[in-house]
Amino acid sequence: MNAQVEPLSDKEIEDRLAKLPGWSAEGELLRRSYAFHGHFPAAAMVIHIAQIQEELGHHADLTLGYNRLAVAVNTHSIGGRITHLDFGLARRIEDIAPAHGAR
Repeated sequence: MNAQVEPLSDKEIEDRLAKLPGWSAEGELLRRSYAFHGHFPAAAMVIHIAQIQEELGHHADLTLGYNRLAVAVNTHSIGGRITHLDFGLARRIEDIAPAHGAR
């Protein structure tokens, strides 16, 4: 990761969350859960997120259930804090969610 990456302040996190409905900051993690109409669309979204993560070089923890997907992300390289990198990944995930029928 870039040495210039800094943790966001509580105010910065709050401001950015206002632009990402459904996402929340819980401790030092940015989180979101999605529901689907079955297992296949949830699994397909995992694959799509994996592709984005590889492109960005930034990865979230993904927990796949039958028709649910939970995403949790922070920036490990600066001690597990929330940074602009996490919001960048979250935004990309939000952009693809409708195509998978996520709600």
